[in-house]
Amino acid sequence: MADKKKKLAGDETVAQNRRARHDYEISDSLEVGLVLTGTEVKSLREGGAQIAESYASVEAGPRQLPEIWVHGLYIPPYKAGTYNNVDSRRKRKLLLHRAQINKLIGQTAQKGYTLVPLKLYFARGRAKLEIGLAKGRQKHDKRRAIAERETKRDMERES
Repeated sequence: MADKKKKLAGDETVAQNRRARHDYEISDSLEVGLVLTGTEVKSLREGGAQIAESYASVEAGPRQLPEIWVHGLYIPPYKAGTYNNVDSRRKRKLLLHRAQINKLIGQTAQKGYTLVPLKLYFARGRAKLEIGLAKGRQKHDKRRAIAERETKRDMERES
């Protein structure tokens, strides 16, 4: 028999939000799970997901307990799917422990902080989303960060 080993999806990155690192100052990041349907997982494995325009928010769930949802995450419809395909941009629930949710609620209550998805990937066969606690940058802050990066690169090049 031929050796057919099941390929485990390691840390396979599906999508990255490069713009978030430029537009926001990321102070903290956290790995969270996603509630997805089967066809959404298959579609993610094929690629084509986009997280550039997405954001996470806290909403009241059943029994008025807070839950965190991601909005605007684009997962293309699965080509071989039938009636199980769902809306590509529907809001999706994020899986966190209650203590993590309460901590994020306190941090996002501060003025100017928001939750931004940074990376969508598979870890040990499960779809994961890395979200960051972010504060928006002004235009001059972005320019200063670029200038610091370039001077650091020049210093490394000289030595």
